[in-house]
Amino acid sequence: MLLAFLITPVLFGCKGEAAQNQHSGDIEQKVQALLSEMTLEEKIGQMSQVDPGAFGGIENVKEAVRNGQIGSVLNLVGAREVNEIQRVAIEESRLGIPLIIGRDVIHGFRTIFPIPLGMAASWDEDLIRESASIAAKEAASMGINWTFSPMIDVSRDPRWGRIAESGGEDPLLNAMLARAMVKGYQGDNLSDPMTIAACAKHYIGYGAAEGGRDYNTTLIPDIYLYNVYLPSFREAVKAGVATVMSSFNDINGIPGTGHKRNIREILKQDIGFDGFVVSDWASVEEMIFHGFAKDGKHAAELAIKAGVDMEMATRHYANYAKELLDEGK
Repeated sequence: MLLAFLITPVLFGCKGEAAQNQHSGDIEQKVQALLSEMTLEEKIGQMSQVDPGAFGGIENVKEAVRNGQIGSVLNLVGAREVNEIQRVAIEESRLGIPLIIGRDVIHGFRTIFPIPLGMAASWDEDLIRESASIAAKEAASMGINWTFSPMIDVSRDPRWGRIAESGGEDPLLNAMLARAMVKGYQGDNLSDPMTIAACAKHYIGYGAAEGGRDYNTTLIPDIYLYNVYLPSFREAVKAGVATVMSSFNDINGIPGTGHKRNIREILKQDIGFDGFVVSDWASVEEMIFHGFAKDGKHAAELAIKAGVDMEMATRHYANYAKELLDEGK
């Protein structure tokens, strides 16, 4: 499903033989045909997202793109820079699969709107949707095609600084914000070049951190999980959100990025989300510091089994996914 999303909007930019016929079969057949051409290493590459600064610079990124080792880049700014990395992906890699370019477009890009908490307080869904649409157009003009927004964590402790990025304390209001922003960013069809993919975050319970301390543990009984924290994500999925981001925090002792029940069973099966899940920044590696994973290899195993389709920033999928597969894990 991850690769289906990555490939679908840009399939006809690929060089692979299976992608050349623009007029035959439906998109799923074309996706499957392209997948059949990909090596295991190229598939793992599509599950990896990097930041140029953390990856040792843009030249290192370009070389990894040429080798099919990266599917997405975040925090690359400027149309010239984005166009160049896309040129490398399309013209110099084996299959020519373009990159997904991610950015925190939270409450505007060039035009700055009120913070999400302020927009939610307006209760004006049409205006919120319009602001997200404007942000999408401005971001898309710079080559960005994926935003890590909306942040729809129900947040009830004012000591938690990121409450400003959410819709606040109410599940209904967060659900409204989710619906409006997803529709604003994505429009009617993501094939429209003036739209960008949305990402509902942080799944789940990130705003319930004990003591308002970021990354902290959360204790969420199921009655609160289903009635307080899930409604906004249900609404985002209903609105067609393309991606979801897993959270840093642990939920009742299990980190959000390694929480198989919450991601595979509740989000993907029960709610019916069929896009892909990306980790938050280094949240695969963070499971080691939570004491939940013993090392990077174990963290990669836990995250992949939980249903996290793309690793942001760290490289444990790239380093260990093939080895884990060979071991039958």
